[in-house]
Amino acid sequence: MDLKQWIRDIPDYPKPGILFRDLTPLLAHPPAFRHVIESFVARFRADRLDAIAVIDARGFLFGSPVAYALDLPLIPLRKANKLPPETVGVEYALEYGHARIEMIATALNPDQRVLIIDDLLATGGTAAAAVRLIEGRGARLAGAAFVVELMALNGRRLLTGIEVTSLVQY
Repeated sequence: MDLKQWIRDIPDYPKPGILFRDLTPLLAHPPAFRHVIESFVARFRADRLDAIAVIDARGFLFGSPVAYALDLPLIPLRKANKLPPETVGVEYALEYGHARIEMIATALNPDQRVLIIDDLLATGGTAAAAVRLIEGRGARLAGAAFVVELMALNGRRLLTGIEVTSLVQY
């Protein structure tokens, strides 16, 4: 299925010069949404995963049904102060400032194999922070999966040594 037909381009959002890739039309079209979920499930079914970590907030939309289908624990990685204590987190840089991503401190055990799922890989800053957070708990990254990858921004460079899967590339 050509998923690009279900991804809307919004120029100059959220600020001038940015071309935002809006996945809400894909979410609103059940066959396209199903294709994304089934593609991820088929790709990772044979991997020996212990958990799926989803990045706030759109990663929740795609990773939750994958975790359900694979019968795996779902680990939400949230923006700062969105989870009850006790949390652990890491700071990371954004184009326009800094942010923090956190998870429940007891969410992962050492040596668990974790797959990260998010909607889009751009510069890689958030995904790299998720990797640091997960590895900081002693867990191991089994890979990172994205619906969309913006190739020109080369976010993969921050995910060296991690298998990256993306369904749509721009």
